[in-house]
Amino acid sequence: MIPRFGNRHSPNALDGFMGILGRAVTTLLPIMPKFMVGWVSRRYHAGVDLDSVLTSMERLSNEGACFTVDVLGEEITTIDEAKFFFDEYNRVLDAIVSRGIDANLSIKPTAFGLLIDPKIAESSMEKILRKAAVNNIFVRLDMEDHRVTQSTIDLVLRLHNQGLTNVGTVLQGRLFRTMDDITCMQNELGPFADYRICKGIYLESSEIAHTEKKAITNATNAAIDAMLESGAYTAIASHDSKVIDHALSSLKKNGMGPGLEDPRENAGPRGNGKGPGYEFQMLLGVRGDLRRKLAKAGHMTRIYMPYGSKWYEYGVRRLRENPDIAWHITKALFFPWTNRR
Repeated sequence: MIPRFGNRHSPNALDGFMGILGRAVTTLLPIMPKFMVGWVSRRYHAGVDLDSVLTSMERLSNEGACFTVDVLGEEITTIDEAKFFFDEYNRVLDAIVSRGIDANLSIKPTAFGLLIDPKIAESSMEKILRKAAVNNIFVRLDMEDHRVTQSTIDLVLRLHNQGLTNVGTVLQGRLFRTMDDITCMQNELGPFADYRICKGIYLESSEIAHTEKKAITNATNAAIDAMLESGAYTAIASHDSKVIDHALSSLKKNGMGPGLEDPRENAGPRGNGKGPGYEFQMLLGVRGDLRRKLAKAGHMTRIYMPYGSKWYEYGVRRLRENPDIAWHITKALFFPWTNRR
């Protein structure tokens, strides 16, 4: 019997009401004062500075969680701006190593200048990766919108060819190309393929992506199946009960789960700070109840820890582009006891 972690009941009147409030929050964003957006989104980022995120991680470590740290910011306008992110990620690396925190890094390539000067951007990220590799720390190159999908994948392949196997990327269920990307990357990387799979936060054209909720969910579930069957390390990043329950079924089908060694003959060796071929990932402040249930059942759970001065842009984008996040925020505001961080 596979345990179900989601709400198995039909939506009730409260859910409908909360959904309306969530959409209202999204609609009012353009006229919301900045301080109000900050108040609403404060539980979904770890603060404005490194000390704040370190304090949050040390506190949440008591719940058995591990982390991935994201310095907020993306798509810089001049290559000089990239120096801030290079320096800050070096500070993050030094801090998590010195404090012994179980964390890896999430990097947005456009924050390093991928769309301005790809060679400089790649050189800077390579330096971060080499420093991380010395300390057995994994680095995830976040996937952004469709303009950089191929260039991000190509970057991961080149870094692997240079011996930097402590890097992986993110694939988005909503994109039509994702299944082909899994096949392509698996052919190139074999047992060292390492993905985060999510629905995708970026709203893309119907010419290149699914736009209906059910289709996006089904495509994400299909990608999870393909990743697990291919032997790849699969980080399942979702707050959707349908995706999580499907992932649990797929894990069982592959003989995988808590307390079990990865039985897949086509899988690679278990990396430092990694689960047995898979893990679950969730955003800070979203579905903490579900994350704790998964952790209690023995699954590795990782919290996405964004921090930095770009919290406003992050908060607005999360609220505007993801109705599920808006729903959870509204629920947390009116019924905070149901959604502890």
